[in-house]
Amino acid sequence: MESLPKVVKRRVNALKNLQVKCAHIEAKFYEEVHELERKYAALYQPLFDKRSEIIKGAYEPTDEECNWKADEEEELTEEMKEKAKLEEEKKDEEKEDPRGIPEFWLTVFKNVDLLSDMLQEHDEPILKHLQDIKVKFSDPDQPMSFTLEFHFEPNDFFTNQVLTKTYKMRSEPDEADPFSFDGPEIMGCTGCQIDWTKGKNVTLKTIKKKQKHKGRGTVRTVTKTVPNDSFFNFFCPPEVPENGELDEDSEAVLAADFEIGHFIRERIIPRAVLYFTGEAIEDDDDDVSQNREGEEEADEENDPEYDPKVGAIPLSLTTQ
Repeated sequence: MESLPKVVKRRVNALKNLQVKCAHIEAKFYEEVHELERKYAALYQPLFDKRSEIIKGAYEPTDEECNWKADEEEELTEEMKEKAKLEEEKKDEEKEDPRGIPEFWLTVFKNVDLLSDMLQEHDEPILKHLQDIKVKFSDPDQPMSFTLEFHFEPNDFFTNQVLTKTYKMRSEPDEADPFSFDGPEIMGCTGCQIDWTKGKNVTLKTIKKKQKHKGRGTVRTVTKTVPNDSFFNFFCPPEVPENGELDEDSEAVLAADFEIGHFIRERIIPRAVLYFTGEAIEDDDDDVSQNREGEEEADEENDPEYDPKVGAIPLSLTTQ
């Protein structure tokens, strides 16, 4: 820009003003996308409700609904299929018929690295009682937001039937930096109070410390309650002050929190069964591998000494 003639710089400034107007139109586009998400969420919900009924054991699917032809079954001979069927029936006879799909959501969480990193051993008995996760979008006349609802069956750990986490979003360019706009951003989130049963709060732990009296020299044991690592800290995020300024630790916690909330909404809820079976994880791994390969190819192509015939070998070495 510095080397451009003044008259050209003037025209570039006009282009920047056009770009700002584009950003505002893009913001409107994302607002309409949010409305579409809300509309289609209502269409998905009956299917998700039926999924929940099957998981809980409240509804037993028909033979027709259970008929699924997996890829590997296509190559099996009739004899192998019959043998596999007999073995399966034998296993079913040996085991007590479980209700629904036991530990469905706990298995989903354990299969996904982003979520399993949050899980502690003491969280698992509680998450065995998780029956459904739903997403609710804000009404048209309300500020843009979405709420994750975690539905639990009655349990010994807390009295809540539903735990919630609400994410507030904004879809408008920042006046101070309009060119940074890249779609809606999460501005903050609020959790909920968990009504723990006495002695069952896994987000706190009791530690004992020995203290020595300075004057008398006697030693006493002091009991303290301190925060404990747990998935359920997810429902108590750091508060964002009105000025929006956070310390580094809180900023890192919120950034991870936003990523998790977005992932649950975008991937886990719509495709839960595929994360339960592991198929979605394989797809995610393939996507990551393809993205990495694409980045490597782009780096190679941008290398001035890159020759597609010889890969990453510098041209200066091939001419000798």
